[in-house]
Amino acid sequence: MTQSGTSPLPVESLSVVVPVYNSQPSLALLVQALAAELPALAAQYEVILVNDGSRDASWEEIQRLCQLHPWLRGINLMRNYGQHNALLCGLRSARFAVTVTMDDDLQHPPSEIPAMLAKLNEGYDVVYGFPRKLPHALWRNLFSRLTKKVLAFVMGIPTVSEISAFRAFRTHLREASLQYQSPGVIIDVLLSWGTSRFTSVPVHEEPRKIGRSNYNFARLASQVFLILTGFSTVPLRIASWVGFLFTLFGLAVFIYVVAIYFTLGSIPGFPFLASIISLFSGMQMFALGIFGEYLARIFDRSMDRPTYVIHQQTPPAPAKDA
Repeated sequence: MTQSGTSPLPVESLSVVVPVYNSQPSLALLVQALAAELPALAAQYEVILVNDGSRDASWEEIQRLCQLHPWLRGINLMRNYGQHNALLCGLRSARFAVTVTMDDDLQHPPSEIPAMLAKLNEGYDVVYGFPRKLPHALWRNLFSRLTKKVLAFVMGIPTVSEISAFRAFRTHLREASLQYQSPGVIIDVLLSWGTSRFTSVPVHEEPRKIGRSNYNFARLASQVFLILTGFSTVPLRIASWVGFLFTLFGLAVFIYVVAIYFTLGSIPGFPFLASIISLFSGMQMFALGIFGEYLARIFDRSMDRPTYVIHQQTPPAPAKDA
């Protein structure tokens, strides 16, 4: 289908998934911005707002907006499960061929979606829109870059130079993770289970004008730890190599002590032995800590804890035709 019978639309059908957390003041503005852009992007489209246990009136605002816009859908989760869990919920509810994910804080302009869709049409399966200028404080930008590097390494796709919450991808990629059931979710890793055709395009990112970010140093560090221990065996391999190296070190110390005994007739005293014992004990505790993290992940998954639970949804409406 073409718009006004002139130029083809970027995609035939489009789902936009937005995780929502304590964003009641910005939702109307976000929906207004999407309403201005979506008719020119797809013949059929929908916007799915997933309320992730907000403590403000976000769900009531979502319900109000859904009554005004038939192409808008709302999902209310039982509690706060996390941004990526809410994204997975929205992705599994999407009805159309291409899905776009974006934040609820107005930092991702809908006007940048066409550039991402154009790149997607070049034959890619996932396109990230990364900001031309990083908008956060220096420590946040540096740690964010570290997180992205770790994520790209775990995904096994070094060509992914920039990973962002602003994504466009083919909805059928969800088929690769339909059986995934765990409270720990990293949506980008799940997408990598279905394809290796990733790329990115530079986009403009607006400064945050309403509210403040829910990500702090502790939360970013926790996400890095989840990526490493929940979707990778790298820490186990590191522990194995560290153990192997310290075994060699211990063997070298043993040879040194024996050599000292036969040449000088005595061996180093208590301080030397205490330092060696402390060193090896510390490395053993480090390795045990890594093993414990993996056991905890296995325990979590063995309990069949849900990734998310839907509490209620807005009544379904026909998909909007452009």
